[in-house]
Amino acid sequence: MTAIGAGGVSITSIKFSSKFQKQFKKIPPEIEKLVPEKLKDLLKNPFPSGLKFEKLKGCNKPDIYTIHVTGNYKISMEIEGDTAILRRIGNHNDIDRTP
Repeated sequence: MTAIGAGGVSITSIKFSSKFQKQFKKIPPEIEKLVPEKLKDLLKNPFPSGLKFEKLKGCNKPDIYTIHVTGNYKISMEIEGDTAILRRIGNHNDIDRTP
């Protein structure tokens, strides 16, 4: 991760895992419409208010991070260098159980 300020990260690109791509096709259309804007916000600033960017406790090797799309939908990701690799998208409970 690239340090910014007080321990922040910089994300300059996004990759999509095949699992994320499959799950994305199955999410409700109203959620699907929100994702591009949330990812644009992530590229601008990994800690924008509303995304709730956080590292999942107990997940390391690799470290797993999440952002909120809505109150009930989340995206999980790994960060390699300055690239976010999106792993999964789904409801809050599913992502927390199996990120």
